[in-house]
Amino acid sequence: MNYSIIQPPFTLKFRDMSMEELNGYRKWFIEVVPSRIIELQGAINSDNGLEVWKPDCSLSSIETLGLWLSRQVETRPRKAEEIERIKGRTNFDFSISTRELTNRTFSFAVDAGMYFGKTLKSNYRHLEWGQSLDDKKFADFGQMILSGFGRATLNPVRIAVNFCYGVAGDERMAERFAEVYRYWSQLAKTPG
Repeated sequence: MNYSIIQPPFTLKFRDMSMEELNGYRKWFIEVVPSRIIELQGAINSDNGLEVWKPDCSLSSIETLGLWLSRQVETRPRKAEEIERIKGRTNFDFSISTRELTNRTFSFAVDAGMYFGKTLKSNYRHLEWGQSLDDKKFADFGQMILSGFGRATLNPVRIAVNFCYGVAGDERMAERFAEVYRYWSQLAKTPG
């Protein structure tokens, strides 16, 4: 498989980015979605039995993507300093996984999230890409989100990354990607 890992020209530490960098991120994100979906299609089509998969914004393409993505999830050991940095972000005591997604898995997740968002937006024209810049405490501050679900907003890249964390090699979770899509489709049908 000839797949190019996504290389954002930003740190992606959204709370530390300037407004100029955040605006640049938005522009970059919108511009790269088409090429990243082509990259994703190439990766999926190189898999045996999936040579005809097309990003046609259908539910079946999302179902196949979820199954394929679940088989691509790889992890690596977390370094001690990574674990300490995560623990340092909160006052709560909880166990931190000693495994982290690989860069390749993160890249697949970003591409899958972009396609997830594009599919929803294609099927529900009232949905809009946006970027929340009002509150740095907001979980999706600075990231690209879809709005048009009433009060709720959706970060499709976060959905795909969390899916990969949940799967981490357990294909029994593969159908969850399509289930999450169906859930947000229902919200999009009845905004407000």
